[in-house]
Amino acid sequence: MKKSCIILLLSALCMNTPAQQSFQIPVSEAQEPMQTGTFAPDWESLKAYEVPEWFRDAKFGIWAHWGPQCVEESGDWMAREMYMEGNGKYVWHREHYGHPSEFGFKDVLPLFRAEKWNPERLVSFYKEIGAQYFFALGNHHDNFDLWDSQYQEWNSMRIGPHRDILAEWAAAAKKAGLPLGISFHADHAWTWYEPSRRFDLKGSMRGKLYDGWLTKEDGYKPNADGTEKWWKGLDPQQLYAQDHDFSDDTWNNGAIHRQWGWQNGASLPSQDYVTKFYNRTLDAINRYNPDLIYFDVTVLPFWPISDAGLKIAAHFYNHNTLQHKGSNEAVMLCKILDEEQRKALVWDVERGAPNAIMDTPWQCCNCLGDWHYNRGVYEQNRYKSASTVVKLLVDIVSKNGNMLLSVPLRADGTFDEREEAILLEFGAWMKQNKESIVGTRPWKVFGEGPIAEADISINNQGFNDGNYAKAGAREIRFTQTEKNLYVTALAWPDDHTVRIKSLAEGSPLFAGNIRSVELLGYGRVPFSRTAEGLVVTLPEKPVNTIAPVLKVKKSR
Repeated sequence: MKKSCIILLLSALCMNTPAQQSFQIPVSEAQEPMQTGTFAPDWESLKAYEVPEWFRDAKFGIWAHWGPQCVEESGDWMAREMYMEGNGKYVWHREHYGHPSEFGFKDVLPLFRAEKWNPERLVSFYKEIGAQYFFALGNHHDNFDLWDSQYQEWNSMRIGPHRDILAEWAAAAKKAGLPLGISFHADHAWTWYEPSRRFDLKGSMRGKLYDGWLTKEDGYKPNADGTEKWWKGLDPQQLYAQDHDFSDDTWNNGAIHRQWGWQNGASLPSQDYVTKFYNRTLDAINRYNPDLIYFDVTVLPFWPISDAGLKIAAHFYNHNTLQHKGSNEAVMLCKILDEEQRKALVWDVERGAPNAIMDTPWQCCNCLGDWHYNRGVYEQNRYKSASTVVKLLVDIVSKNGNMLLSVPLRADGTFDEREEAILLEFGAWMKQNKESIVGTRPWKVFGEGPIAEADISINNQGFNDGNYAKAGAREIRFTQTEKNLYVTALAWPDDHTVRIKSLAEGSPLFAGNIRSVELLGYGRVPFSRTAEGLVVTLPEKPVNTIAPVLKVKKSR
């Protein structure tokens, strides 16, 4: 997923009209025709897109990044790293489930049962603590579809819970009145699963082979004890997709990041593989009518080697427009976008934020713990605190962004008591201070303080959120509505005083007089205004456990 000059150059070269575009791996529409309409599958047409107001108002969503990789509770990317000898997930898997040559990820799938999962209760709870939209995982890099997929036989209706996960999430979101998002990650299974074949540093096979080599025929060969294989009739290659040459430097885990853009040594996918992902995605869009979709990709799925991503975008926008009687209310989120691409898509930043107000709305996706449930995070109490979640949210919203928070679920479909306590504390803060978040827009500056004034860059697609989690009372962030300016100190000051330089007497940022200052959850508080700043005195007893929010009103 690393950004490179090569990727940016290729992206720039490929951003032209359909007549000029030439793709190495054009997608087939034979099974799933692209919905035609206002948007065509080219950048110039897609740049007519406008971010809907509901998304700009929403500011906060919750994501159930949940699937069979939660079974072993060893964290994110376990279906790849369980095959990488010496990796902690490999060691855990071998100790608890057996050697990957005998018990591979395909054998983990039936253990994903979702036996305590109650989507209606979960989505209702998420809405109660402040979520304005909800995201479900459609598939991850493990290539397992979490719905009754007609193009992927390895899916949640046939294996594991035997439930259409997306259908039930969609029904729960509709009942709660929350816009529905679906994330799709399976386009990279092609390279991501390469360790499932087993090889040494030079790519040579050795010892017992893992199940990434298996074919449908192998399912008809009896086990050593003469019993039938549970997966008889299923084709493992439809899951692992490993009937191709190795990518360059595959064993090096860093290589997968370099290969994320398909241009740095990745083995290029076949047209059948690209088309299958396109078909699966359109299948889910057409069935569940999501308001948002998310791709964990550089720019678009299979960009710039295929037109698949452009066709998915055009289909999604046109399909959504039909669903909303001529108004496009869709949001499509992708990573590592340049300024021109951000006119066609909504930029997603993973676990981080730019240090400036963005001209167009964007989103930060972040996680309470690990992306997939990780018992180590629970046992070592390494979840983000409610305070950290609030600091990140306020910072993001001040910069014209939304925050999508993943709440890891165990394989049975429940979150643990530590997560619940964090969410309840966060929800209490949101209930008191929601008006300073939902429906707001950025002010003239996003904030002030040591972090606001520092030169903090984004690492690849994000990963700079650690800076904001450390913010103290001197760190101030601003949001506004048509009538009010909201000022949040990212922690309660020890001396019960908030000092705001941007609102000093005579400041060009805030002309005129200040009529009143109100502490949300309390009422009016005393203030004074000098050439150095606005000084606000807070009550000795904090009104919440996280951060004070001030509502500043200008004199008429």
